[in-house]
Parts: sequence; C-alpha cells; structure tokens
Amino acid sequence: MSTQMCKLVVLATRSACCHTRSSRPCVRQAMLAAPYSTSGACIPETPMPQRRAYSLDSLSLGPGRPTLSPNSQQPRAERTSPSSALTHRNLSAVAVQCRPLCRYDFLDIGEVEENIRRAKACKIIRHFIVDPALAKLVTQHLGPDIEDGKTAVFECNPGPGVLTRTLLNAGAQRLVALEGDKSFLHDLQELEGRLDGQLEVVHCDYFKLDPIGSGNLKPPAMFTDKLFTDLGISEASWTDDIPVKVVGILPQRNERGMLLKMVYMLFERLSVFRYGRVELNLFISEKEYLKLVSRPGDMMNYRAFSVLWQMACDIELLHKEPWESFVSSSKQGVPIAKGRLPNDHLCLVRLRPRANLFSSGLTPSNAATLLLMVKQCLAKRKVRLIDRLNLWSPDSGSKLLAEMGMPEDILTGHVFPEEYCRLFQLMEKSQEFTQSWLYEEILENTQREGWA
Repeated sequence: MSTQMCKLVVLATRSACCHTRSSRPCVRQAMLAAPYSTSGACIPETPMPQRRAYSLDSLSLGPGRPTLSPNSQQPRAERTSPSSALTHRNLSAVAVQCRPLCRYDFLDIGEVEENIRRAKACKIIRHFIVDPALAKLVTQHLGPDIEDGKTAVFECNPGPGVLTRTLLNAGAQRLVALEGDKSFLHDLQELEGRLDGQLEVVHCDYFKLDPIGSGNLKPPAMFTDKLFTDLGISEASWTDDIPVKVVGILPQRNERGMLLKMVYMLFERLSVFRYGRVELNLFISEKEYLKLVSRPGDMMNYRAFSVLWQMACDIELLHKEPWESFVSSSKQGVPIAKGRLPNDHLCLVRLRPRANLFSSGLTPSNAATLLLMVKQCLAKRKVRLIDRLNLWSPDSGSKLLAEMGMPEDILTGHVFPEEYCRLFQLMEKSQEFTQSWLYEEILENTQREGWA
C-alpha cells in the first residue's frame, strides 16, 4: 500500500512540473498582450508589466528618475547614473510633452550647411562657430565647473546656436545667451522654452554693455546693472571664486579699443567686474594676441595695454584656429595681414583676473592714477624712465630707481609690468609725489599710439 502511495506522489509531482513548463509561454504572452479590456478595465489575475510615467514631479527628484504607474505598489526606482540616463534620451513624443528637457537630453546641433546659411545671412559683420568639433573643443576649455551651476556662462552672440547646444550637451547648468541680432532670437528662445532653466536668452550685445551716457537704452545696448539684476547675479568679493565665464569672438572692428575699455573697467571694478573676477575666454586676432603678450624690449609691440593686461590677469593661450574654420557674414572673408606680425589665426585666450590684484596698495579708487602713469611712460618707449620721473617730481627719479634696484639709464620700454606696479606703489607712499602731476601732464603724449 505504501508502495502505491509513493508512485502516486511521484506521478503528481511530474504532472505539476509539466504543467508549469507548459504554462510559462502563456504567461509571457499575457505580459506582452494589452492588460486592459475593451472597456478599459484591467483584466483580473493578469501579470502587469511595470510602466514608466515621466512627469514634472518625477523630474524634481532628479533626471532619469522614473516613477511607476499609479496602480503599482512598488517603491520608486533608484536614480540612474548619467551614463545609463543617456540611453533614455530618445524618449517618445508623449514623454517629451510631459516634461522639460533635462541635462541628459541630447540636443541636435543641426545640419552644418543650414547653420552656415543662417550665419552668412546675418546683416552684422561677425564671425560664427559652426564646426561641431570646434564647438566641442571650446566647451572642453571652459572646464567642468560649468556643470555645478555655481558659475554662469555668458555666451556672446551665439548666432545659430552650435556652441550653445554643445555647452548644454556637456552639462552646462546656467548658460546665458546674449544675442544682439533679432534674426537669431526666435530659435534660441524656442530652445529656452524646451529646457528646464539651464538656458536664459537675452537680447543684448555683450560688447555694447555700458555705453557712454544715461537714460533708457534699447536692446542690444544695455547697462550691466540691469543685466545682472535681471539674472539674479549679485556682487561678490574680488577674492571669491569666478562668478561668470564669458565666451565669444571679439568683434574685429576696433578690436584693440574694446580690449582697452575692458581692462580700464577691470582696474576700476566697473561694468561686469563690479560683480567679481569675471573670466574672459575670447577669440581675438593673432596679431592682437601677440601684442597683448609682448615683452619688454619689443619696442614695436610693447604697449600700455600689454602692460595693463599682463598686470591684471593670468593670460593663457588655449587654442589657435585658422580663420577659415569660422563663418563670416562679411564678403571680405579672411582679413589681410598688415604689418610684420602674423595674422593667420584666431586665438582663444583666457584672461583670468588675479585674485591678489588689489592686495598691495592698489584699489579701484586709485587705479586711474596707475592707468595714466603707464600710458604716459609708454607713449614713447625709447626715453629714459628717470627723465619721466624727474619731470613729475624733480630730482626724485634717482631715489626711486635706487630703491627698486634699477639702473638709471633704463628705458620705459624695458620695464616689466610688475615693476610698473611696484613703482606706482612707491610713488603712492612717497611724500615727494602728488597727484598734481597727473593734471599737469595729462595733455602731454596723448597720441593714440600711447594706448595702442
């Protein structure tokens, strides 16, 4: 009897196993089939697959963090990493409509031919970045800190927006597109509306900030105070971290004049520099870059604006790119080199203000004295420095030069920027020098080449 019972148990076990194996395909088919009946009710006892529902609430938890369907009792999924979130960039149309684009959504930069066409149609003479590889290179040079949102990035005149989208694809969390041409504003504003606050578009030309005069201005001209107030950027201490990084192409018309205006604003902490150590990442012509970094003894190119920029900033050449890589709205194309300096490239130059600039007696209030002193000394670079000093205060030149350990026959064009800074500090402390020499000599040597 016990033997028969054992056989029955074995047969029952085999039958159960066979039933389980045969039923698995049916379960899989049921999971793939629609879980709802024609009436819209859920079919009972049918395994329900988990469905992702993207919503604004789920985005507040972080990008790539989906919630389960309302009928599911499962807990929310863990936040996915950026690498795994990249696989979800190509979401369905329904998902895109339910939420703004987050930092992991890839933005198409468009066809190169179309971007070239739009750039050439610009009525303002400008140069544009349309090469995706060049835009990626510029983005890499801006550094990883653009992703934390603490440092704002001002993009000057983005045009078709190739660099704009590249910066966003790299994770830029606070990008401000300052566009001065109305023809590009619509597409940029449309992109702004699709994002979740990573991009702000302003009808403004960075290189036309703070024009002379007062009163109401019409875009693209704008006062810095209004721009920074609207963006919610407050003033910072000079020794704080970089609050804003500016990236763009310096207009070729009056290029040196713009560099002079910017360095003057820097020393007196006016315009954008009122809000801290704003870092400039600008494409400038090769010839102006070579003058910017020229050293003492180069009597042809060592100028006042060279001394002032080298005194105020750490200057770094990030990249040199041929003119042909940029699209110009001008029919002239590549500019013709004039003079002895080469001018075959646009140079991406980083100008980062020194944190200790105002730590050795130099202040924004007395910086104008330093500016005029350097200008007058370098108006003629082959004159003796002692003669200039004695002109301002008779018989004081020898004492100052001896204190600095410099020879009495040194020429103004042989003095280093840091030596001009120290000379200014000694003159400020000296009882023999007064600021009256500024007003007595203000009309002397005011030729344009004194600043050039």
